[in-house]
Amino acid sequence: METKLKATEDIITSGAHVSLWTDTNPSVLSQPLKKSIKTDAVIIGGGIAGLTVAYTLCKRGVKVAVVEDGYIGSGESGRTTAHLVTSLDDRYYKIEKVYGEEGAKLAAESHAAAIDYIERIIQDEHIECDFKRIDGYLFLHPSDDEDALIKEKDAALKAGIKVEMVDFIPGMHRQEGKALKFPRQGEFHIMKYLNGLCAAILRMGGEIFTETHAEKIEENGIVSSDGFAIAADHIVVATNAPITSMYNLPLKQFAYRSYVIAGLIHKGEAPEALWWDTGDHDAHSDIKPYHYVRSAPYNDEYDLLISGGEDHPTGLAGGNGSSEEHRYDKLEAWTRDHFPIGEIVYKWSGQVMETMDCLAYIGRSPGDTHHHLYMVTGDSGNGMTHGTIAGMLIPDLILGVANKWKDLYEPSRFKFFKSGKTFLKENIDTLWGYFKTNPKNTDVAQLKELKKGEGIIVKLEKEKYGVYRDENGMLHWVSALCTHLKCIVKWNNDEKTWDCPCHGSRFSYKGEVMNGPANDALEYHTEKYPDFDKWDK
Repeated sequence: METKLKATEDIITSGAHVSLWTDTNPSVLSQPLKKSIKTDAVIIGGGIAGLTVAYTLCKRGVKVAVVEDGYIGSGESGRTTAHLVTSLDDRYYKIEKVYGEEGAKLAAESHAAAIDYIERIIQDEHIECDFKRIDGYLFLHPSDDEDALIKEKDAALKAGIKVEMVDFIPGMHRQEGKALKFPRQGEFHIMKYLNGLCAAILRMGGEIFTETHAEKIEENGIVSSDGFAIAADHIVVATNAPITSMYNLPLKQFAYRSYVIAGLIHKGEAPEALWWDTGDHDAHSDIKPYHYVRSAPYNDEYDLLISGGEDHPTGLAGGNGSSEEHRYDKLEAWTRDHFPIGEIVYKWSGQVMETMDCLAYIGRSPGDTHHHLYMVTGDSGNGMTHGTIAGMLIPDLILGVANKWKDLYEPSRFKFFKSGKTFLKENIDTLWGYFKTNPKNTDVAQLKELKKGEGIIVKLEKEKYGVYRDENGMLHWVSALCTHLKCIVKWNNDEKTWDCPCHGSRFSYKGEVMNGPANDALEYHTEKYPDFDKWDK
C-alpha cells in the first residue's frame, strides 16, 4: 500500500466533485480480492465505521479482512466536513424526550468517548492528521426561538455535557448574540486519519481489499462480484446505508444530500472553532436543515473556511425550485453573510442518513438468526463519532463483552410513540415528492437534443431508461428502475449520478452502485451512434 491515487480518478469519490480531503491526501492504494480466503471477521466498507471496527478487532487479536468496492474513503467518509462533536445534530432535549434522561446521558457519553478514542488512536499510532480540540458554538437560526438555546443548555447539562451560554461568537461578522459554547470538540483531516488506520490494521495482520464488491452476503461469509469468497465467523456491514435490509431499516431512516464549499481565508483571519446554527424551522421537513462551519489548513498564506448545509431529501432537490447546483449559490451567499471568505476553491456534496429517532443503528442486524451479522447505519449528521462508536460497540458484541450502549443503538428498535411523527412525515413527504417530481416521458426528439454532461429519463419500447451524454457525445444507458425497490431514479446533474428518491440508493452514470440500500448495479450499455429512427413513429 505505497501508491497513492490521484483525485481525478473516477472512483475516488462517490460523485463528480472531489473533496478537500481526497484531493490533498488521496487514498492509499490497496489491491482487489483475487482468491478465496478465510478469516475471523469480514468488514464491508472502507470508511470510518468499517476501519474503526477492523482496527479494534485487530487490537483484540481477531483476524479481519476489510472489503471496499471503491477505495478507502471513497464513500461518504471522504465527503464529510470532519466535525467531532458532543453537540449533536438532534438536540439533547429531543433525545431526552425519545430516550429519557438516562438515554440522553448514554448518548452524550458515547460521543464524548468516541472523540477520546479517536484522540487515543492518533496518539498510539502516531497519525499526523491535523487533529485539534477546539470550541464549538451553536447559534440561533433566524426562524428559531431563543428558548431553543435555553432548552438545549438545560438538557445538555443534564446529559453531562459541559456547555455555557455566551453573548459573543468569535469569527463571525455579527459576533454579538446568544450562543451555546461547547468546549473540547474536535476536528481532523479524515483521509489522513483513515490512511493511518489502514497502516495500523495491516501492521497488525489485517487484510484490506479495495475495488471488491460484496455481491452476496451468506451465512458463512461473503462472495465478491468476481466470484471469490471470504469465509468468516462474523460479518460487519458498514456501508453507510445497509445493503442487507430490504424494508426494515430503509423505512426508519431518510437519505439527505448536504452541500459543502471551501473558500480561502487569510491565516489567522478566523479562530479555530466549529460553528452550527439551529436549523431552518420554516422548512417543511421534520428534519430541519442547518449550517455547519469549520476551518482547515491549506497553504502558507491561506486557510480554508469549510461551510456546509442546504440539505434536501436525496433525489428531490428541485421540488422547491432549487436545483442541486443552485444549493451551492445559496450556501455561498449564507456563508459570506456570516463569515469572512474569499475565493471558493472546493465544492462537493455528501449523503446523510437521518434516523427517525436521532441516533444511529449499531449492532446485530435485525432478523439475523445466526448471531453473526452486524451493521452500522444512520449517521444522523454525526458520522465521524457514530462510526467510531460502532468501532467500540460492535467488537464488544462479537467478543461477548457487555456494553452499556448496546440497547441505545439497537438496530431493531422502533420508537413509534416517541418519534412516529418524524417516521410518518418523512415517509409521506418522500412519497409525495417522488410522485410530484416524477419525470414525464421524454420523446426521441428531446433525447436527440440532450446536451453533453446532462441526463434524462426516457421511455422507449415500454421500458424506462436513464440516459446520460458524456463530454465526448457518448450516450450511457441504464435501467431507470432502482434495484432496491424499483423506484424511478432521478438524475443528479451536480454529481453526475442517478439517485433514488425513495430510500437514497445512488448509482454512477454507468449504473455502478455508489450507495445502498441497493446492492446490484443498474443494467447498463453505451451507444456512440444511437439509431434514433427505430423509435420514431
